[in-house]
Amino acid sequence: MGLLCSRQRPLTEADAKEKSQAAEIERRIAQESKIEKHIHKLLLLGAGESGKSTIFKQIKLLFQTGFDEAELMSYISVIHANVYQTIKLLYDGSKEFAQNEEGSSKYVISPDNQDIGEKFSQIGDRFDYPRLSKELAQEIETLWKDDAIQETYARANELQVPECTHYFMENLHRLSDTNYIPTKEDVLYSRVRTTGVVEIQFSPVGDSRKSGEVYRLFDVGGQKNERRKWIHLFEGVTAVIFCAAISEYDQTLFEDENKNRMMETRELFDWVLKQPCFEKTSFLLFLNKFDIFEKKVTKVPLNVCEWFKDYQPIATGKQEIEHAYEFVKKKFEELYFQSTTPDRVDRVFKIYRTTALDQKLVKKTFKLVDETLRRRNLIEAGLL
Repeated sequence: MGLLCSRQRPLTEADAKEKSQAAEIERRIAQESKIEKHIHKLLLLGAGESGKSTIFKQIKLLFQTGFDEAELMSYISVIHANVYQTIKLLYDGSKEFAQNEEGSSKYVISPDNQDIGEKFSQIGDRFDYPRLSKELAQEIETLWKDDAIQETYARANELQVPECTHYFMENLHRLSDTNYIPTKEDVLYSRVRTTGVVEIQFSPVGDSRKSGEVYRLFDVGGQKNERRKWIHLFEGVTAVIFCAAISEYDQTLFEDENKNRMMETRELFDWVLKQPCFEKTSFLLFLNKFDIFEKKVTKVPLNVCEWFKDYQPIATGKQEIEHAYEFVKKKFEELYFQSTTPDRVDRVFKIYRTTALDQKLVKKTFKLVDETLRRRNLIEAGLL
C-alpha cells in the first residue's frame, strides 16, 4: 500500500506542455542573462548645451538604422520652433542693446523692418508656433539681413542664441517648402532640451560581438533641474562619457545668467568624479564643440573665464588654437587627478577632441572608445 501511495502520477499531455514551457522560460532567462553580460552601460553626462543630445543622435544615425520618415517629419515642428525662437532672441537683443548702450545706433533696426521684428517677437512668445510658410520665411530672411540684427548676432554668446542659428537662417527657403522633409543634418542641428532619460543600444563596429562590444547608452537632461533624475542610473555603469563644451568659456548658463558655463562644467565634472558608485568606472571625457572653439579662441581671450585666468597666449593662428586647446585639456586632466582618490587612480581616463556635428569624427571617436573599453575588459579578465 505504501508503494501505491508513493507511486508517481503519469505525466499528462498538459503536464508535459507546462514542463516544456517552464524549461523554455529558463533557457531564455539564461540566454538573456548571458547576453546582458556582454552589454555594457554607458552614461552620457554633461551640463546643458554641451552637445550630448547631438552625440546621441549621431549614434542613432551611425550605428543603428537612423531616422525613418515618420521620425524625420516629427522634427519639422522642432526646427520651425528653433527658427522662431532664434529670430525673437536676436530682435529683442537688438532692442536691448539699442536702449542700454552708448554708441548704440548700430543696433537700431531699420524702420522698414521694425514691424516685422515686433511680429516675430510676439510669435516667439507663443507656445504654438505656426508652420513656417514661404511668406513668413521671406520676412524672417529680411529681418535676418538687417544690419542691426547682424551686429546683434556678433554678440550671440551674450544672448543665449543657439548655435543652429546661422545654419537654419541660410536654409529658410528649403525649411519653408510645402513638401519639406528634414534631412539628417537638419535633425542634428535642431535643438530641443532633453528631459527625462532616453537610451539606445549599439555596437560601434557592427552587430557581431566578436568584432566589438555592445553598449547601452543613456542620455539625460543636462540642466540643473534635470540632474536629480541621474542618480538612479549610476549603478552598474561601465563608463561615463562626460561632454564638456570647450567653446562656452565666455557664456553663461541658460538657467542662470550669472553663472559661467565653463565654471558650471568644472563643478559638475568634479561632482561626478567623486560619486562613490563610480569607484571603478571608466571616464571618457569629450572636449566637444572644437569647431566653434577654434573660431572663437583667437578672437575672445581664453582667460575671460575664471578657471583659465592664468592662460597666456604665445602665438597666432593655428599654433595658438592648439596651444589654447592643450591648456584646456591640461586643466581637465589636473581636475581629474585632484578629484580622484588614490584607490581610484587605476580606472580608465581618456580625453577625446570632438565636434558632435562631424559624423566621421564621432564614428572614429566611438571606435576608439570601443577599443579602450575592450582592452580594459581583457585586462580585468586577466587576458592581457
